[in-house]
Amino acid sequence: MEGSPVKTREAYVWPEEKATLRRRAIRLEWATLVAMASVVIVLYFVLGSSQAMRTAWTEDILGLVPAAAYLVAVSFERRGPTERFPFGFYRAVSVAYLVGATATLLVGAYLLADNAIKLVNLEHPTIGLMSIAGYEVWGGWVMMAALLYSILPPVVLGRLKLPVAREIHDKPLMADASMQKADWMTGLGAIVGIAGVGFGLWWADAAAALFISLSVIRDGAGHVGRAIGDLSDRIPHTVDRDAVHPAIKAAREAAADVAGVGKAAVKFREEGHLLTGVVYVEMTEAGNVAERMDQVRRSVEKSDWRLYDISVVPLPRGEI
Repeated sequence: MEGSPVKTREAYVWPEEKATLRRRAIRLEWATLVAMASVVIVLYFVLGSSQAMRTAWTEDILGLVPAAAYLVAVSFERRGPTERFPFGFYRAVSVAYLVGATATLLVGAYLLADNAIKLVNLEHPTIGLMSIAGYEVWGGWVMMAALLYSILPPVVLGRLKLPVAREIHDKPLMADASMQKADWMTGLGAIVGIAGVGFGLWWADAAAALFISLSVIRDGAGHVGRAIGDLSDRIPHTVDRDAVHPAIKAAREAAADVAGVGKAAVKFREEGHLLTGVVYVEMTEAGNVAERMDQVRRSVEKSDWRLYDISVVPLPRGEI
């Protein structure tokens, strides 16, 4: 028979404070799509033959991928458990994290190879004149002005996202925010490359493009590793310092504090924003085991807002 033979999980209900922050995260990602689309359009019209400009433009296009993947994932996450998907769609957020990180890594590798080939082949970029309001202006000035504009939206949005990502333990949002907050390096690198061409240093453009490519690869590789770890049931980690999540210790202490329980151990995994898994306890007093286990479960789930659908397993003494 298709479907689960038992009742599916109850849908997770976000605490009101966290739900408010989650809605803010969604609004920030919509703002990211609009802002980064404007940056992509502005840079497209002033690309010229500069490799640094084209690489910066490609990275800004990449900036649309994590935001779009996040919004799609959140729409799935809202559905909650179903008969066909009894565990729900909470890991859709982790999948979005992997999709965005993988796209960043692959494009970064392509840009690195493409720019290295152009540097080896000694391709000299040419930046000519542009007509602005009837005046002939060196194209480099226009490019640098466009790059300065391209720095502002991601840096501002990145700083707005960081505190929200920490509060709701949102790794895709944190990755997006971290890359955006550091986006000034991409714009500045491209500006230096274009200025170098203006001073006759033809290689400065390709060198700046290589610098941007390496930055993209570094971001992508780090986040791919973390996303794979989460989907492979690695022990839950924090979003910023990549340390073991404090909810593990809190859950263990909450279980041990229940009357009639001695030692406790936990085994948790991440499901997007949430943590779920098993709590093992040693019973020190006789009594209604089912009732005691329910007390442990409630105590553990109260210890951290992210803990959800926790199972409790009693063990004989000496097993923990």
